[in-house]
Amino acid sequence: MEIRPLANTGEALENSSAPEYTPEAKDFCLRNSETIAIDNNFAAQSYWKEVVLRYVSKKSAMIGLFFIVLITVMAIIGPGMNDYSYSAQNLLQKNFAPRIPFLEGLGLFNGSETISTTTGFKTINYYAEQGLSDIYYWFGSDNFGRDIWTRTWSGARVSLIIAVAAAVIDMLIGMSYGLISGYFGGKVDIFMQRILEIANGIPRLVIVTLLLLVLKPGMVTIVIALMLTEWMSMSRIARAEMLKLKEEEFVLASRTLGAGSFFIIFKEILPNIIGPIITQVMFSIPTAIFTEAFLSFVGLGIPVPQCSLGSLISEGFNSFTTHPYQIIPPIIVMALLMLSFNLTADGLREALDPKLKER
Repeated sequence: MEIRPLANTGEALENSSAPEYTPEAKDFCLRNSETIAIDNNFAAQSYWKEVVLRYVSKKSAMIGLFFIVLITVMAIIGPGMNDYSYSAQNLLQKNFAPRIPFLEGLGLFNGSETISTTTGFKTINYYAEQGLSDIYYWFGSDNFGRDIWTRTWSGARVSLIIAVAAAVIDMLIGMSYGLISGYFGGKVDIFMQRILEIANGIPRLVIVTLLLLVLKPGMVTIVIALMLTEWMSMSRIARAEMLKLKEEEFVLASRTLGAGSFFIIFKEILPNIIGPIITQVMFSIPTAIFTEAFLSFVGLGIPVPQCSLGSLISEGFNSFTTHPYQIIPPIIVMALLMLSFNLTADGLREALDPKLKER
């Protein structure tokens, strides 16, 4: 068998008789969208539309949003749903048990209550004893004959106003402080962070108590007290996001084109961290509600005859053993409010950062 050497590759190509290909005009035609597989639905969705879709798909967040809207609406219209006011007193009708039309015929909320006496338990109905057939207190009346329904929703309105106002002000202060500290860095960052550590080292309750003792108690004073103490966590989050983004390409490009520092901070970087900021604001609202309720509970909150959820809980606590129905409505409203804001904030956190869902 004779073995012949292979021909040189170059010589083989030169000796090839294959015709040379000449490009044609049709080879350079643009493909239209009908022939290209593009997910038009995904391409048409904006970022915020995707955020809304992810948020709506989370059931717990929607439940929290529903109760927030419900309590807010009741805080607006609830005090005007009957003829009572939050400060009107009627000592002849004090400590009346809840009585609701239509339900009293079923034996529910018919104005009767069982109290404990030295000889045992006794069921009484002050409505029947006084012949008040056309008087209804849906949540009952307190020790001064004030309608608990009206006071509960008036207190929820006050608590919501204080919490939302304090959260928004804290966002503006803490966000600005953290962004400026993180952007400039160096000695500016060191100086601002030392101030933050000193302020954080003072107990918040001491600051709030001293402020309320110096100033006149009221809604504005509580907002100022919360504003001075609740901005620190917001500043830390804003500073951390700033340190992560300030060396990105779009920031360097803006700086190269001559943009000023504050333009870069509030026009370039702030829109990119709005998600964590919104989430932190939603988490700070229940904290503010609880702080206000605690201050009112210990007597440092809203002055009488005004009321908040904390002051209502404090008043109901004094008569809890004899008339427990007086403390139940404000506790339920405050618990639902705080839980709903936490559920809503958790849903927003996952919707704004879909990577959290994969963890």
